[in-house]
Amino acid sequence: MNNEQQKPIIGFTCGDLNGIGIELIIKTLGDNRILEQCTPVIFSSNKCINFYRKFITEPNFVFNPTKDFNRLNNKQVNIYNCWDEDVVINPGILNEIGGKYARLSLQSAVKALKELQVHGLVTAPIHKKNIQSADFNYSGHTPYLKAEFGLNDVVMLLAASNMRVAVVTEHVPVKDIATYITKEAILSKLYILNNSLKRDFEIEKPRIAVLGLNPHAGDEGLVGDEEQKIIKPAIKEAKEKGCLAFGTYSADAFFARSQYNQFDAVLAMYHDQGLIPFKSLAIGEGVNFTAGMPVVRTSPDHGTAFDIAGKNIADTSSFIAATFECIDIIKRRAVHDENHSNPLRKMSNVIIANAADEAIEVNEEE
Repeated sequence: MNNEQQKPIIGFTCGDLNGIGIELIIKTLGDNRILEQCTPVIFSSNKCINFYRKFITEPNFVFNPTKDFNRLNNKQVNIYNCWDEDVVINPGILNEIGGKYARLSLQSAVKALKELQVHGLVTAPIHKKNIQSADFNYSGHTPYLKAEFGLNDVVMLLAASNMRVAVVTEHVPVKDIATYITKEAILSKLYILNNSLKRDFEIEKPRIAVLGLNPHAGDEGLVGDEEQKIIKPAIKEAKEKGCLAFGTYSADAFFARSQYNQFDAVLAMYHDQGLIPFKSLAIGEGVNFTAGMPVVRTSPDHGTAFDIAGKNIADTSSFIAATFECIDIIKRRAVHDENHSNPLRKMSNVIIANAADEAIEVNEEE
């Protein structure tokens, strides 16, 4: 198999037309070296891409327009035209048009993803309010993807070079968070996260830290009993089933003392508990990854940035990181699945892992 046949096809949604999504895509895919790693497909329209090309100086960005996945150009950026009509674009303006076409782009891309026309998906930022419609009643990409693929659960996982943070609850009002913290929910997230760390990140025996819900992880029930009644029993059951979960940890001390360095991932109870320290402490650019899906979807860890849209100053770092993480996870999954489908390779991996554990035990004894 040659290199062209091995390259994954990566889909890109345009996000809110009035945000920075298309700018990020043009700048990222304007570096032709990306074509050595994947075949990009942008779900948008020629006219919308050309609107932003007028003031984004990326001379190497050229594209192949198509409405047929059998006519993709493996040596060029491809635009899959999801609509033909003229669209009025107003960078920086929150309006119905931006949401409507963000929705059409996403729906077309997910259809292609389900039909295996693309191997992975990188989603540009949407605005969660203006994308709402009669056929899109979701608080973001993650619940939409979960519903489209008919999954019982998925995990929102933020990844960087020095830390990974997942959350039990995503976009939930603070006043309602505690009602979503159940033993079943925590166990579901832990099992998905554990499997993803093994398959998607090549970690043989992942260690997961679990944060408490309340200040000081409840202070033994003094400021809340969810840790005693729900979270710790979930951790205990997860351990009994082979998941190396530890906790509960008080969120403030855990991040302040850099305890995350001792773990392969952290499971936070709610959005801000995990994402604020992640965005403050992560080294490199953060990537949002939806764990637990049969396909790979990543996105940058920021929003539409209406305040700088159309000014040609958007930072592509997180979007580039999301693109390469999507490619890398696809490759790591392929290696993992091949190793675990081959009994001899699986046995070899077990022997290597056991030998490493024994070496660690010897060093500790010394």
